[in-house]
Amino acid sequence: MISIDDLNDWLGCLGGHPNAKTPNIDRLAAKGVLFSNAHCQATNCGPSRASIMTGLRPSTSGIYGQIDDNKIRSDNQMTEDIIFLPEYFKQNGYHTMGIGKIFHKNAPDGVFDELVGRLGGFGPWPAKRFVWSGETEKKGYTRTVTDWGAYPETDSLMPDVKYTKWAIDKLNQDYDKPFFLTIGFNRPHVPWYVPQKWFDMHPLDSINTPPYLPNDLEDVPEIALQITDLPFMPSTEWAIEKGEWPKIIQAYLASISFVDFYVGEILYALENSKYADNTIVVLWSDHGYHLGEKGTFAKHSLWKESTNAPLIFSGPGIQQGKTVNSPAEMLSIYPTLLDLSGLEPYYRNEGINLAPLLKGENEKGGKFALTTFGWGNHSIKTDRFRYIRYRDGSEELYDGTKDPHEWYNIASNQDSKDKIDRLKKYLPKINNPYAKNSSNSFNPYFRKDKKTYSQ
Repeated sequence: MISIDDLNDWLGCLGGHPNAKTPNIDRLAAKGVLFSNAHCQATNCGPSRASIMTGLRPSTSGIYGQIDDNKIRSDNQMTEDIIFLPEYFKQNGYHTMGIGKIFHKNAPDGVFDELVGRLGGFGPWPAKRFVWSGETEKKGYTRTVTDWGAYPETDSLMPDVKYTKWAIDKLNQDYDKPFFLTIGFNRPHVPWYVPQKWFDMHPLDSINTPPYLPNDLEDVPEIALQITDLPFMPSTEWAIEKGEWPKIIQAYLASISFVDFYVGEILYALENSKYADNTIVVLWSDHGYHLGEKGTFAKHSLWKESTNAPLIFSGPGIQQGKTVNSPAEMLSIYPTLLDLSGLEPYYRNEGINLAPLLKGENEKGGKFALTTFGWGNHSIKTDRFRYIRYRDGSEELYDGTKDPHEWYNIASNQDSKDKIDRLKKYLPKINNPYAKNSSNSFNPYFRKDKKTYSQ
C-alpha cells in the first residue's frame, strides 16, 4: 500500500496537468485499474487518513480535524473498539510493516509488527525560507510550512528516499506468512523542496498555470468563504502580482516527479522479487490540492481540486489498463483489500467493496462520493454533478459536463431543484459532532465550531 501526501490529479494517466511527468505511476495504472473520479472523505490529512484506516466516514466518527494517531480510539464511542486496516490484516495472520506518513503522523502503537517513523518529517529544511514566511498579520490562524525552491543538494537527504530503501529491503526478505507492507510518502506535501534536478525536468518557460477565474467565488455562500479562509497561504492574486505562480507550479510538479521516481523504485523491486505474482498494490492520496484554482494554494475545501485524488489497484486477478470514471471513495480501500486478499468482510466498514469491479464482474463503481469538511458540510460527487450542502442550509451545485472547472454555482437556478432533491438522498444519515480529540485549529470558524459542538 503506497500513500502519497497531498497529491492531486496532476498525473500523466489522469491528464490533470499538461506538464505532469509521472511515468512510474502511469505504468502502475496501465497494469491495473485507475479511478479517475475518486474522492477523499475529508480534505485534510488527519481526518482523511483516519477515515481510510478506520473504514468510517468523518460524519460517523466525528473526526473532522487533525488527531493524534494514538487518540483515534480514545474518548469516542464510535471508534473505541474499531479495528484499523493494517491491524485487521495482522489479526488475520499477516506480518505487518509500515514506514512514513501512514496515519496523520505515523501510526498508532501496536498496529504494525514493524514500524518506522517519519525520519525527518517534511524536511530537510534550509537555514531560511526561500519565499513564503508562512505567517499572516491576522490573528486566530495557524502557521504554514508552505514554501518552494530547489533544496537540498541530493536526494539522499530526503526522508522519502529513506522510506524507499527500507521498503525495498523488506521486499528482498523471506517471510513465513503473508505480509502487509505500507509506505507513506511525504511529497508533494509542503514545503515544495526537492533537489534541483527535479526542477530541471520542468523548465520554467514551459510551465502552464491552471485555468483561473478571478471572480470565481462571488457566487458561493458566505460559509464557504469562512471555512476556506486561509490568509497564511499564498493567494492567487499575490502569486500573479509577484510572478510566483509558475514557480509554485514548477515546484509542485517537481515534487510529484520526485516521488514518482521513488514509487517506481519500489515497483521495480517488487517486480524483481519472489512476490511479484501474488502481491496486490494499491496507491492513493489522502486528498487533492488547489494550485491557484479558487484563488488559493491549499487543500481545505469541498471543491474538485481538493476532493479528487488518485486511486489505483493492481495485482493478481485485477483487470489491466482499465479506467473507471464513475465515482469512487478512498473509504472503499479497506473493504476492497479484504476481499482481494480473501479475508472476511469487516462489518464496521462503511465503504463499498470495489473488488467485483476490479475483477471485471461489474462495469461501474459507486453512484456517488461523499466528502466532509467540518461538521455538517458535505460534498456529493456523482458522474456529472457536484452538490455541496453546508450546515446552515446554503448550497452549491456544479454541472461537471458543462462546467468542468466548477466556476458557476447553479444551485439557485429554477431547473436545479429536482437535481438537488435527487442528490440530497446521498447526504449522510449520521452527523456526529466533533470528536473530543480531533483538532480544528487552523482558522477561527473551526475553532469556534469545535468549541460549541464537541461530543
